[in-house]
Amino acid sequence: MATKFSHASRLTRIAVVAGFALGAPLTAPAFGQATAASPLVQGQISLADLAERVMPAVVNIAAVTTSETRGRTLPQLPQLGPDTPFGDLFEEFFNRRGQGQQNQQGERQAPQQRRSQSAGSGFVIDPSGIVVTNNHVIGDANEITVVFGDGLRLKAEVIGKDAKVDLAVLRVKHDKPLPFVKFGDSDKMRIGDPVMAIGNPFGLGGSVSSGIVSARNRDIQQGPYDTYIQTDAAINKGNSGGPLFNMAGEVIGINTAILSPTGGSVGIGFAVPSSLAMNIVDQLKEFGETRRGWLGVRIQNVDDATAEALGLGTARGALVAGIDDKGPAKPAGLEIGDVIVKFDGKDVKDSRDLPRIVAATPVGKDVPMQIMRKGKELTKTVKLGRLEDGEKVQQASAKPSAEVAKPAVTSALGLELSAQSEELRKRYSIKDGLKGVVITKVDSNSNAADKRILVGELIVEIGQEAVNSPEDVTKRIDALKKEGKKSALLLVSNGQGEVRFVAVSMN
Repeated sequence: MATKFSHASRLTRIAVVAGFALGAPLTAPAFGQATAASPLVQGQISLADLAERVMPAVVNIAAVTTSETRGRTLPQLPQLGPDTPFGDLFEEFFNRRGQGQQNQQGERQAPQQRRSQSAGSGFVIDPSGIVVTNNHVIGDANEITVVFGDGLRLKAEVIGKDAKVDLAVLRVKHDKPLPFVKFGDSDKMRIGDPVMAIGNPFGLGGSVSSGIVSARNRDIQQGPYDTYIQTDAAINKGNSGGPLFNMAGEVIGINTAILSPTGGSVGIGFAVPSSLAMNIVDQLKEFGETRRGWLGVRIQNVDDATAEALGLGTARGALVAGIDDKGPAKPAGLEIGDVIVKFDGKDVKDSRDLPRIVAATPVGKDVPMQIMRKGKELTKTVKLGRLEDGEKVQQASAKPSAEVAKPAVTSALGLELSAQSEELRKRYSIKDGLKGVVITKVDSNSNAADKRILVGELIVEIGQEAVNSPEDVTKRIDALKKEGKKSALLLVSNGQGEVRFVAVSMN
């Protein structure tokens, strides 16, 4: 049976020790330490006091979306006259299905309203009524209600939401300060640390589950900043948006998704870490939107073969495979082929680290970054732009080149290569202005085939030097072999100009 990731929405939240209104956040005894208020139960610490203290700050989220029911597009049919068999029947059918029903006076009725409801969880982080939940819990709801454990129901307004990390911040108003919890430091959590969740699984109301941190920095392909905490604490549908707590009663995660073949908990749940969420929540509270840093590069991961070809020693950093002409990276002096190994003092262990670090860095800040270029470490400084602005920027189209390479064919690295010609550009739909050597055949038993290099693509560089003819390719390969390299780092472009680095064995 296939497994799948799904949102834990329509579920409950998760809570632990909370600070209540007008008071400092409460603390709990160290896990494993018995007290009079938290006695040992069959060799384990009771979590009853912990759960009781934080539950008032954990809320249910009820979201209602109202939309007009629209008729389906129907095929065009011949006009049916009054004498046509079943003509009156067809007329009534299409009036009902395609154009709306009519009343007894023959007047067309207004479109019907369709209401859909969803339920999830959330938690209060400020006594004034600031509530955090998942973006997918509220969606495009027209009406949002926050329900507290004591039955208090308050209408909520959306302050801001972020689809990339699946977070939303709401505001409710009440004449008294509300119970609240505080964020903790998820970076301090270790695999095996105990955690606790409180929520509304399947609409059953406040339910407590506990477990441990099963893993950290999980990438489940849900967004560009995936770095989930994995836990075996039971998380089911309805838990989305609820907090995951450490044993000090601090929110160290926001439950968002589960891996399950059935839709129920199988002990694999995922929470957005507080280290990622806190900055986003602060931005949504202050601006009503996110303001992420933007570098303006396209990157790819560095594997062992690429690291060897670049002389990095070990696989690390983020390899720059493209640079936005209107982005901050270009005036900062970054080049295709550079490997960013440190950004704003933070190590970039792999390509997944860089987008998260850049996004969390203030817009407009002058940021130092360490790069590796042709075996040498350099320092560059970039003034970060804003990602939301960068996403609106259209890349400039390449200008046609007047250079035309002379036809030539050769074989290397399991590839058959040819200089560009008008016939090849038409055959493989190669965009005007692109430079490089055309790949006309790929040996199915070669390492190049294993790396998914395709016929019709272009080799633009080898070993970070441009190649414009098959002869250039063979010369570069011979030079790399003399340098003792085992792999050749190719910059490969498709016909539309999108490039990537591929390390191909020269053995």
